[in-house]
Amino acid sequence: MLATRVASRLGGQRQFSALLSHLQGELNSIEEAGLWKTERVLTSTQSSTVSVDTSIKPVLNFCSNNYLGLSSDPRVVAAAHSALDERGFGLSSVRFICGTQDVHKQLEKAISDFHGTEDTILYPSCFDANAGLFEQVLGKEDAVISDALNHASIIDGIRLSKAQRHRYNHLDMADLEAKLQATQDCRHRMIVTDGVFSMDGDVAPLDVIADLGRKYDATVFIDECHGTGHIGKTGRGTPELFGLEGKDFIINSTLGKALGGATGGYTSGPKEVVSLLRQRSRPYLFSNSLAPPVAGASLEVFRILTASSEMPEKLLENVKLFRSKMAEHGFELSGDPSCPIAPVMLGDARLASEMSDKLLERGVFVIGFSYPVVPKGAARIRVQLSAQHSLEEVQYTIDQFVEVGKELGVVQ
Repeated sequence: MLATRVASRLGGQRQFSALLSHLQGELNSIEEAGLWKTERVLTSTQSSTVSVDTSIKPVLNFCSNNYLGLSSDPRVVAAAHSALDERGFGLSSVRFICGTQDVHKQLEKAISDFHGTEDTILYPSCFDANAGLFEQVLGKEDAVISDALNHASIIDGIRLSKAQRHRYNHLDMADLEAKLQATQDCRHRMIVTDGVFSMDGDVAPLDVIADLGRKYDATVFIDECHGTGHIGKTGRGTPELFGLEGKDFIINSTLGKALGGATGGYTSGPKEVVSLLRQRSRPYLFSNSLAPPVAGASLEVFRILTASSEMPEKLLENVKLFRSKMAEHGFELSGDPSCPIAPVMLGDARLASEMSDKLLERGVFVIGFSYPVVPKGAARIRVQLSAQHSLEEVQYTIDQFVEVGKELGVVQ
């Protein structure tokens, strides 16, 4: 019996060793291709300047989703402290058992009011919101028609659904219409798009998409993670940018980017959609409630955004300066002119990594992106502007890009 147990253990160790050897080969391939991603450790709060453990002094932060500078805003931090004191650290429960507090219901109403929708449901993240939606609202008689560059969480969420899956070329409205025409025999159809595409800075032509939705009787879903809070005159996202109303869409978004930068996501839209998700959405039913300090801080964020549009306006000023001056110096930038995601296109993965390292040495914290995060041959440095940056900080960053760009032969 003992010999049997020993033999079994040795067999298991050999099998485990073979797996680890295979994985090490994969890791070696990633490193040899120049695709290795290194996590730089911050030793400060998230702000327009941050302390990085590899840098002697604070550096300018141009690689965060903190588009409005609210991640360390004293008002938001104070609201989180207050909720922590009054409602505790966590609930140790899911919502439908004993995990729903008044602050959750207040936040859901604030989000609905902000977007102009009927109801809202909170999730631990927008990844969970995307994972929880499609499987519940669509069946095998239905079809999803999705932009080719939609976020990975959207793609994963759609895979959970039994609906037919169709993909239209990125921002190609003629191809979208062709897919709508080809699926007219389906019971329901849903057009699915990011509002703002996180790797490219593109903004979906939501006005055209909405028109096609009406023409072909299709529901329109938008992921507003990189648009909520700062796109549009008052930060209400791509619907506002195109003069549309939030009530005409199903909206998924996050509390973890412009809206304070912590965690949490939501689905906002028709009450029938939200009510069904409360009954059946697996990430909602089987995940702990959003932490009270996050909910309390997020409530304060929506109060701030409702009271003033100053921060979205300041952000747009920074975006226009960066994009115009970088183009003048010969850099290729992708994305919409109004978008704070401003990818500097370089093509080569090693070049993107080397350039970001040299910029960090000059006090500018940016990250090079390469495959598999972006397509092969489309490596870039994704610059992200914030309303918290001063015009002087933006100009300094432009100057450093120019100097490093000349050194590496990117610009003349």
